[in-house]
Amino acid sequence: MSQISHDRLLIIDFGSQVTQLIARRLRELNVYCEIHPYQNVTDAFLRDFAPKAVIFSGGPDSVTREGSPRPPKSVYDLGVPILGICYGQQVMMQDLGGRVIGGEGTSEFGRAYVTPEPDRIDLLQGWFMDGSGREQVWMSHGDHVADLAPGFQVYATSPGAPYAITADLDRRFYAAQFHPEVHHTPNGKTLYENFVKDAGFTGDWTMGAYREEAIRKIQQQVGDAKVICALSGGVDSSVAAVLLHEAIGDQLTCVFVDHGLLRMNEATEVVTMFREHYNLPLIHADESELFLGKLDGVSDPETKRKIIGGLFIDVFQKYADGIEGAEFLAQGTLYPDVIESVSFSGGPSVTIKSHHNVGGLPEKMGLKLVEPLRELFKDEVRALGHELGLPASFIGRHPFPGPGLAIRCPGEITREKLEILRKADAVYIDQIRKHGLYDEIWQAFVAILPVRTVGVMGDGRTYDFACALRAVNSVDGMTADYYPFTHEFLGETATRIINEVKGINRVTYDVTSKPPGTIEWE
Repeated sequence: MSQISHDRLLIIDFGSQVTQLIARRLRELNVYCEIHPYQNVTDAFLRDFAPKAVIFSGGPDSVTREGSPRPPKSVYDLGVPILGICYGQQVMMQDLGGRVIGGEGTSEFGRAYVTPEPDRIDLLQGWFMDGSGREQVWMSHGDHVADLAPGFQVYATSPGAPYAITADLDRRFYAAQFHPEVHHTPNGKTLYENFVKDAGFTGDWTMGAYREEAIRKIQQQVGDAKVICALSGGVDSSVAAVLLHEAIGDQLTCVFVDHGLLRMNEATEVVTMFREHYNLPLIHADESELFLGKLDGVSDPETKRKIIGGLFIDVFQKYADGIEGAEFLAQGTLYPDVIESVSFSGGPSVTIKSHHNVGGLPEKMGLKLVEPLRELFKDEVRALGHELGLPASFIGRHPFPGPGLAIRCPGEITREKLEILRKADAVYIDQIRKHGLYDEIWQAFVAILPVRTVGVMGDGRTYDFACALRAVNSVDGMTADYYPFTHEFLGETATRIINEVKGINRVTYDVTSKPPGTIEWE
């Protein structure tokens, strides 16, 4: 259980695929909230958590089914506002004496429009204001409420949901059949804002306050022990390292493993920033020859990943073993990692996802974990980085995969291809920055292709590599679409790469979305 001292809102998760979006909307309103699966929310949990308000998420089940997910009955006796979303609305009705039905004619999926009843409530302040007399919402339900529970009244309807918005004003229980948290409910944030205002939240969840609390918690957890941190130079590990250093100073040692698969000048930039600007104890483990030697002749992408991951653990452990008195390993675990490590059907997992940071090291090294970012979403980590004074160039960096350029070099990896790739990537990113596009793009990079093509440069014939430019827009990396560069930009960039990078004579642009493709090439 978190020891955050702010007023807290509890989100009881019934299995919706968009429950995380509820939390993100609330955090945007500076309201601290946590998501917990329904089966973990017991009477004792509620007493300990002491929420100031509760939200029931949506979910795939039907409340008409025997044994369907429910909250503890005591949640209704807390005396705090409750908001039920979709399945959460149906749970409230069924639990409190209403009736829910399923079957033909009760479903409603996709875009819909709700219209208000004559009586207006504070929950809907700022709604129905554009003159059309309706609001666009996103529906996704197979059942619907047939009879309201005692004390509830209807305040808005849709063609497929006669009780689209209902409320018991005396108990401050509210329910919506649609999903206010998703993009397709454009005014959904206003509904959440009204709900937390009714609950009395003051919006005290700020990065300044979090910074102070996190420092105190780190100091309490670590005491006089030493901490080691794997520093990649990415946003998460950089923010975690600076926060830890502010809390415990020279008790922290960072290990930067240079596997020879970084972008141009990346190792120098990372080491310089942390040694000179933050005076942070840092071991620069240049193991590029080891990694590249083991990768020599390897072309299978999964084999590449396994070699790099295994070597990283071995190298990190070698340097960490030389740090006397180290008792803690710092990881940049984020809140989505914590949520995803909890099984909706089976309860909490005992391990962090293996892909995250240095997964596997705590068990092998016998170290305790310190995870100062585990209550934050990615955008909050960036905000904390600003609060800590990290350069904007680091905070806003595009994601970079752990295996580095190895997976942007399909086929066999050679030092020659890596050098060509670094130069081409540097030109491409320079072009993006010069055109003021860097912050608009989720991720951009060059992949060098395992083919050579014929070209003509001057009066001579060339037989050099082709490369592919990749740039995507995304929110969370789960889905993505290619960035719509102009033809002028692409032509200018291709000309620069061919003129400035010896070894490339053909440039292509990847317009594949995810799915069906992935963002990276391997």
